[in-house]
Amino acid sequence: MTKKLWGGRFKKEVNREFFEFQKSIGYDYKLAEEDILHSMIHVVVLRKSDILSPAEEKRLLAALEEVNKEIKEGIRENRYRPVAGAEDIHTDIQNRVEHKVGTLAAKLHALRSRNDQVVFDEKYYCLRAAQDIRALLLNLLGNLLFLMKKYPEQPFVGYTHTQRAQAILFRHYLGAFFHMFERDNEQLKRFHHNVFLYIGAGALAGSHLRREDYNKAIKELISQGLGFEKIQSVENSLDNVSNRDFIIEFMSILSVVQMHLSRLAEDLILYSTQEFNFVDLPEEFCTGSSLMPHKKNPDFLELIRGYTGMIYGNLVAVLTTMKGLPLTYDRDMQLNKKPLFSSVETIKDELKILPEFLKKLKLNNDVIARALEAKSLYATELAEFLVCNKQVPFRDAHTLVGKMIRYAEDKGKQIDSLSDAELKKFCPSLTRGIIKTVMNPRYAIASKKSISHKNPRIRS
Repeated sequence: MTKKLWGGRFKKEVNREFFEFQKSIGYDYKLAEEDILHSMIHVVVLRKSDILSPAEEKRLLAALEEVNKEIKEGIRENRYRPVAGAEDIHTDIQNRVEHKVGTLAAKLHALRSRNDQVVFDEKYYCLRAAQDIRALLLNLLGNLLFLMKKYPEQPFVGYTHTQRAQAILFRHYLGAFFHMFERDNEQLKRFHHNVFLYIGAGALAGSHLRREDYNKAIKELISQGLGFEKIQSVENSLDNVSNRDFIIEFMSILSVVQMHLSRLAEDLILYSTQEFNFVDLPEEFCTGSSLMPHKKNPDFLELIRGYTGMIYGNLVAVLTTMKGLPLTYDRDMQLNKKPLFSSVETIKDELKILPEFLKKLKLNNDVIARALEAKSLYATELAEFLVCNKQVPFRDAHTLVGKMIRYAEDKGKQIDSLSDAELKKFCPSLTRGIIKTVMNPRYAIASKKSISHKNPRIRS
């Protein structure tokens, strides 16, 4: 029979419907590894405080190792089932340990609270997830660089207000997303440095166990695996058990990552339409229509765009849950786990697929070249040429080039087909030779001296 971690003062059995309503084992089993690590640290500290003998410490640590292996294998093979009646992962682990070591398991929970356990578990989960997502982002950055090198001198159309604006390099366009994801990587790196692990708050008021013993055990069992020294003494135990700022910060960063993913997805959806046809999406990541045989739908990109609302909603859900909670721990906090897991798992899935998607993306160079023939794309370059080489005041240059474009449109011509006589009506120093020199993608791109034309580099 499953034992609860509480209940001595209760005479009545918990209402069955209420028990099912309040239990969290259906999702907090994802914190099993983190919770077992917490228990192992706690066992080491109990031994240092002579609450456990060396033999008892050894038996409990061995049992926890076995439970950890069983649960990990069960989750990996989709056959994990909690002990019947377990309300949360803490109870499930406790009962599994008891099954292995008998009454000795009763000492495992000495001088600790689930309030302290869960904040440790969630911090450790966030730290590990941040590491995983950083690794995936670095892979994505590498594949963006791959595309930049694949198309090193390919001109592309740059847009503002979804209207054609100026000629750019395709790799410069990709570089904008490279820098977005690089900033995300740096944000996760700072988050990883700024979140510290702590045990010893008890339910809220602290514990008889020594803080230095906990810190030493954390350092020995966990910190090296995280790659940083993650121990810092918490000044206030009430703040520790009630703090979920780290979850909100982490989910805020993930929301920005998702925003960047969604912007990239939207651009590629737009550029792959027949109306643009600048890019050809890899078939392996598209689907067809159940009715229309010709369709090739960008479902992967659309799902990235669609998941953005869910990930934003996850952040708002946690913020809303926390906004009015009295100190210290309240059961409302249980509900931050589902949104956290949802955001982490969704972004991991997206980042696992997107690099391979990008690697197989192809440009339709002929279509892009035809779009770049539109001389209005180079109106700015012509105005700047007149300013820098013919000493025309910019406002005048801006006006006369605008009038030339309108004149050519009204005549149904391109600017470069206007005669010298027609051009000189707008500016005496203009010739068709100047127009042909200036109003093309090679000149437009080469004339930009205020920017770096080098590919960015990945920072670890």
